[in-house]
Amino acid sequence: MNQEYPSILLERAVNEFTRLPGIGRKTATRLVLHLLRKQEDEVANFSDAIIRLKREAKYCKECHSISDTEICPICANPSRDHSVICVVENIQDVMAVENTMQYRGTYHVLGGVISPMEGISPADLQIESLIERVAAGDVKEIILALSSTMEGDTTNFYIYRKLMQYDVKLSVIARGISVGDELEYADEITLGRSIINRTPFNGKTI
Repeated sequence: MNQEYPSILLERAVNEFTRLPGIGRKTATRLVLHLLRKQEDEVANFSDAIIRLKREAKYCKECHSISDTEICPICANPSRDHSVICVVENIQDVMAVENTMQYRGTYHVLGGVISPMEGISPADLQIESLIERVAAGDVKEIILALSSTMEGDTTNFYIYRKLMQYDVKLSVIARGISVGDELEYADEITLGRSIINRTPFNGKTI
């Protein structure tokens, strides 16, 4: 047992929390001790919510965002503009764009970006399903809303090459988002303006 902890049970719980992104040992210890002070039914509700999320959460068959149903509420909403698809890296980015209240189209969640350094290739992402949606003929515009990083730009270019043969407008969000920034950390006003002021994408890095 680590001498830092008086209990093996405490140490094991802390170790599990440190597996979460952005959680160091001090924060993990604080969270575990907080849960330890709670009533057993409160802790049970907490653990049940996580277990049910893992077991029951689905991914939308159209956009791949997380959902309680086979088709997510955004894709199922007839008032959304289904001719416009905003391509994002992850579910957090969907939430970020929705919070701007400036976008009424639909989404496509890639599940990451192309990153040879991390062993992530196009085959690991939801790119083919995006091409299938465009090939169906109902899509007029693709908005590439990936983070302004080298990996994001590489993914933008790959998607551009894949969609060149289709009669669809490709645009990229305006670079009000600083180069190197992750989309989910942008403030809502800046992100909203970046969506509204999107520019045509010609396969070149801005």
